[in-house]
Amino acid sequence: MASTPPRTTRSALHLTATLLTASVALYIALVAFGNITDFGTNQAFVQHVLAMDTTFKDDDLMWRAITSKGLQNTAYVVIIIWETLAALVLIYGTWLWARRDDAAARRFSTYGLLMLMLLFGAGFIAIGGEWFSMWQSDTWNGLDAALRVFLLSGVVLLVVNLPGRSEQPAA
Repeated sequence: MASTPPRTTRSALHLTATLLTASVALYIALVAFGNITDFGTNQAFVQHVLAMDTTFKDDDLMWRAITSKGLQNTAYVVIIIWETLAALVLIYGTWLWARRDDAAARRFSTYGLLMLMLLFGAGFIAIGGEWFSMWQSDTWNGLDAALRVFLLSGVVLLVVNLPGRSEQPAA
């Protein structure tokens, strides 16, 4: 029969989940803040990736390029909104961890981390990296940064969802 983890283990796990969630919340909040206050820097990144203007320019791929400034800027604004929402969800998750509302904290942290994994995994790695061939660019290649955020979010997601205080592993 499985037993409940000792209190010190539960406390350490709770503190770990709290601080890791807070770290990712701070990170994505700063990313969103930077994109809002220094709009042009990453706007150029999104424009170049979508335009595919620094890729190998293979005729079989270039039909995918989006050169409309309006569509490029719309994509960038959607990214910023998504980052901001993820930051808010993770900040709320951190607050719930601090209040020791573990079930709600786990739920909201999971939602926020999933939002980041979707943005950086599906958005930047799959769509940007493969569909728009970002991997071909020496100048506008954000795959390493996207992978770092994707993996960080995944590790924190695992920690957040480890069995904790009120949960008992299946027998």
